[in-house]
Amino acid sequence: MELTEQYLLPVSREHAWEALRDTAVLRTIIPGCESIEADGENAYTVSMLAAVGPVKAHFKGRMSLTDIDPPNSYTVVFEGQGGVAGFAKGSAAVTLEADGESSTKLSYTAHAQVGGKLAQIGSRLVDGAARKVAGEFFKRFTAQMTGETGAGAESTDEGAAPAQAGEAAEQAPAGKGHKSWKAWISKS
Repeated sequence: MELTEQYLLPVSREHAWEALRDTAVLRTIIPGCESIEADGENAYTVSMLAAVGPVKAHFKGRMSLTDIDPPNSYTVVFEGQGGVAGFAKGSAAVTLEADGESSTKLSYTAHAQVGGKLAQIGSRLVDGAARKVAGEFFKRFTAQMTGETGAGAESTDEGAAPAQAGEAAEQAPAGKGHKSWKAWISKS
């Protein structure tokens, strides 16, 4: 699976960089995240509940940050296990570009490989769930950075806008009720 997207974030590049590396912030904005803890330099253990179509499971795993170029870019390398639900592993290259003084364009390209029941349900369903959860992640990020709180931050269509190359930014799709596609960051 490959997923490439861009989002316009309503904060400076430096603020976005710090927030995206803060485990307390990540714990609240990653859908389904139960815990994320430092496990060495630029490495983390993650536990989360994830659902992709009919497959639901607790995933445990590990992610690490490599190729770190503050505050411009880094690569997230992840792998994890969800028991009978299967496994996921891969990487995501993340780039932050200043878009004025108070906004940042975040671009990422994720490559992931899934196995087990996750692979059996089909790539279209996995890709669709991944896009919806990414949209929810960035809506929650925007709500966190702008001080919005409560259920409205999770269930409205307001939030980070995906930026389309050569087009005006559009609103992020609602991710209401979706669990994390970031099950791929899990490892037992």
